[in-house]
Amino acid sequence: MAVDEDGLVRDLGPLGTDIDGHFLSAEGLETARRALRTSSLAVVGHLEAGVVTLGTGERIGPPMARPGKIICIGLNYRGHAAEAGAQVPAEPVLFMKAPNTVVGPNDDIAVPRSSQQTDWEVELGVVIGSQARYLASPEDAAAVVAGYVAVNDVSEREFQLERGGQWDKGKSCETFNPVGPWLLTADEVADPQDLRLRCWVNGELRQDSNTADMIFGVHHVVWYLSQFMVLEPGDLINTGTPAGVSFGHDDIPYLRAGDRVEVEVDGLGHQSCAVVQAR
Repeated sequence: MAVDEDGLVRDLGPLGTDIDGHFLSAEGLETARRALRTSSLAVVGHLEAGVVTLGTGERIGPPMARPGKIICIGLNYRGHAAEAGAQVPAEPVLFMKAPNTVVGPNDDIAVPRSSQQTDWEVELGVVIGSQARYLASPEDAAAVVAGYVAVNDVSEREFQLERGGQWDKGKSCETFNPVGPWLLTADEVADPQDLRLRCWVNGELRQDSNTADMIFGVHHVVWYLSQFMVLEPGDLINTGTPAGVSFGHDDIPYLRAGDRVEVEVDGLGHQSCAVVQAR
């Protein structure tokens, strides 16, 4: 699906491919733009106030196919590092997240069995559009970014921090990466370091910040990652969360079944996920 300039949601099915790494690296985005300009694609819904509604009432899935890998940046906002009682890192803190954590923007978030500390994290997601290895400078990173998505990097803090080893255990539980509702192409984002991010839990605003508070900006992160691993088309980078999570605040409860989490990033739409108990 794609949203045209009039806010109409159109079916990309006739293009015959998923929005995956091949689509992103083979001029698929330009093909989709041309199809939208002709208005030949069927209208299946509409956009209003950042919320996509399908006329059929069908589920809205993630805006791109399952990524080959999800790379995440920890403690990348000054405010979040302060509330966590952590020093500002000298280099980006990296961890990986299982690709099958990705769900749609309105899908349920499942609190894991035995979990007592499931937390929310609104983030700016970066989708890679062409292979990147050993980029020469952060300035070269812009050319390999296909676009941006809203992400909720859901985290289980006990699994992450108290169960030994790496953070991945607290990050890779099922449903722990709602993405969408859409991917906004890089050329449509004037400045990725000037986007407002917000998160509400049960209607109460918990996070309200701007990507300007990032310690390491988007292009620096992409360049940095390319020094350690090859980034492939379709890979997703979660760039960190601002202040306002439950962790570090005794008066802000963690998520429980029956809660609702909403996240929003400027220009990238609105998510609304019910919290359920994993069976």
